[in-house]
Amino acid sequence: MESSSLPRPEPLIRLLRVLTRPIYYPSSFLKLIIAGFLLVSLPLIFAIVNNAVSIHEIVERSQRTVQQAVQATQTSRLIIEQTNAMERSVRQFTALGDTALLEGYDHARARFLESAQRMGSFRLDAEQSNQLKALKQRELDIAQAIEAGRSKPASLEPLLAEFRALDVLAQALDDMGSGVVEREVASLQSVSEGVQRFIFWQLVALVPVALFIVVGAIILISRPISQIDAAIRRLGEGDFGSRVEVQGPEDLQHLGRQLEWMRLRLIDLEEQKTRFLRHVSHELKTPLASLKEGIDLLEEQVLGDLSPAQREVAGILKQSTLRLQRLIEDLLSFHTAQYQRGAVAFSPVPLSEVIARAGQQHRLTIASKGLQYQVDCPAIVLEADHDKLAAVVDNLVSNAVKYSPTGGRILVMARSNGSEARLEVVDDGPGIAREERESVFEPFFQGSTPYQGPVKGTGLGLAIVKEFVAAHRGRVEIVDSGSGGAHIRVSLPLSQKQLQAA
Repeated sequence: MESSSLPRPEPLIRLLRVLTRPIYYPSSFLKLIIAGFLLVSLPLIFAIVNNAVSIHEIVERSQRTVQQAVQATQTSRLIIEQTNAMERSVRQFTALGDTALLEGYDHARARFLESAQRMGSFRLDAEQSNQLKALKQRELDIAQAIEAGRSKPASLEPLLAEFRALDVLAQALDDMGSGVVEREVASLQSVSEGVQRFIFWQLVALVPVALFIVVGAIILISRPISQIDAAIRRLGEGDFGSRVEVQGPEDLQHLGRQLEWMRLRLIDLEEQKTRFLRHVSHELKTPLASLKEGIDLLEEQVLGDLSPAQREVAGILKQSTLRLQRLIEDLLSFHTAQYQRGAVAFSPVPLSEVIARAGQQHRLTIASKGLQYQVDCPAIVLEADHDKLAAVVDNLVSNAVKYSPTGGRILVMARSNGSEARLEVVDDGPGIAREERESVFEPFFQGSTPYQGPVKGTGLGLAIVKEFVAAHRGRVEIVDSGSGGAHIRVSLPLSQKQLQAA
């Protein structure tokens, strides 16, 4: 008995099936748009048809009312005329005594009865029906009296007063007809006002329905497009971990499958590139290590004394070996930057600590060149990937140290501006030509600025900066410097959560 009071699960299961049922989409995007327009126009079509039917009914009722009012008025006027004609014929008969005059009475009475019969076929109210019934009964009494006195004209004179009473009844019936017409007009006016109110409230009710349908149609149309847009954005940002799924018309689903194929293809190409770089770096580092050891043995003259020319050749070999090692390391770093661009672990990072650590890493080079390393950074904490932000600052400081002349100055400053932080690195070097400002962020680009250091760069430092800044949804740019040196500005959002919510 207790189990019967528990709710049965079948209705809940049916409701869940309805809610989780997949949305039906037409076979093509064009059909989806046409279906959306049809759905949006349905309330308008319904309102137009309904209003047309209501107006048609009012027009028909008005026509019937006017027609009946005209016929009732004409018939009541005929009854009055025939009543007067009957009275006139009887009056002449009583004065002249000629029985032929009663033929006019008989003719007028026949038309009277015909008009009274027609009047009874109209839609009359109770008062009119009683008045018509009394009129016919009074006329019948007069007709019976006239039939009895056809041979005695003088005996019909008292009936003349009855005709006056009959005329009064006919006039009252005509007045009632006018009142009925007025009531019908008032009824029509009331009906028309009711139809107007119905049309108004119908429009009021259809507006939210139409808006609901419009919003639904927009969702149905924009949903697959937003899925495709999100998939393209993820692929463009290097995020290949999410499967591409598009729910919509068949042609857009086919496009989603093509994007999924492209995602799998890009993953395969990325893996091939990773394996290639891993193998190449391994194969290059093994003989490179042997070369470095051999050159070190030569420079230390372990194998014997070297002539000045031989020592010069050994120095050239050492510099070339160092450059090759730097090239391999930068190549692997750039590939790591591209591969890890989509994998960013955000956490609160004090910007001043990152700048200070970058200065510590380059302190020996800064000291050897006699550079002034100045930092102007207040307490700024931003949401960033610590390692990637450190790589950005390190590459910018390394670039400034590399191109700054002996005894020059390097200024690293940071400011918070509303929702973003700006990091600027300024040096006293030769600067970057205006026509090369976009190209310096491309991989392996070597600018026209001469470099006098021991090991020439590979052109990957600023490319890595651009990749990691883009991973933080920031921007990097080269601005004009008043000192003539390079002035690089990096803008990063302080909060990644607010940026994603926007």
